[in-house]
Amino acid sequence: MKEFQNLFRKRLGISANLTIKFDMLDDILEKTATTFPFENLCIMSNRTRSITKESLMEKVLVKKEGGLCYELNPLLYFFLLDNEFDVKLIRGNVFNQTTNSWSNLGGTHIAILLQHKGQTYLVDTGFGGNLPLKPVPLEGQITTSRNGDFRVKTLNGDYILEMKLKDRDVDWKIGYAFDPHHPVEDMKELNEIQRMIRDHEKSNFNKTPLITQLTRDGHLTLTHVSFTQWKDGQSHKEQIDHEKFKELAQEHFGFHIKGDW
Repeated sequence: MKEFQNLFRKRLGISANLTIKFDMLDDILEKTATTFPFENLCIMSNRTRSITKESLMEKVLVKKEGGLCYELNPLLYFFLLDNEFDVKLIRGNVFNQTTNSWSNLGGTHIAILLQHKGQTYLVDTGFGGNLPLKPVPLEGQITTSRNGDFRVKTLNGDYILEMKLKDRDVDWKIGYAFDPHHPVEDMKELNEIQRMIRDHEKSNFNKTPLITQLTRDGHLTLTHVSFTQWKDGQSHKEQIDHEKFKELAQEHFGFHIKGDW
């Protein structure tokens, strides 16, 4: 789909004629992380749509919104696929650092596996502020980016993304587990994940609004009660109300929010 390619490249500032190679993926992942907000506003405002390549293009590339993992990673997947990369979507089970337990919803995280010259890499642009910003090999090597250290380990047959975020973590912590041998078969799985995250009582994304995004020198996180800015390793958090939330959503992420939730 030429329109999809043109819009994706235009939003990220990539030349329309540039041939995308593997060694350019670090830069592309940096661009997606700082361009596409990780956010749940469509869920909170009851505006979800069936997920297709066309609907993702309309939401993120035309309307310049963001999304959750099941939107952002499929969007990147279609871009990579169109550029002749060997990629597939996989499901992951996120580890909850607060409760020290796995997600009650099971495999609702979506990520990408990419094959290149006989090696398999995990690629993810839909994990909030925890993005590796580079392809992470499945063989256990540590991948270091400005966002921290990342690696994939195996445990009892599962593959686990571990991370040590810069200026935030002292020790390794678990991100999510995944099975590289069971790829997403069709878009029905993505729509089922969206339904669970939108409707399930134990979903973390249907209670309060959230917008988070990496910046060139840190990251921003906005909720209905607080705004946190990380810059050059220092954090500043302020308490806010609903009107301030709408103001900051417009100022920092370009969202024009009407009404209340």
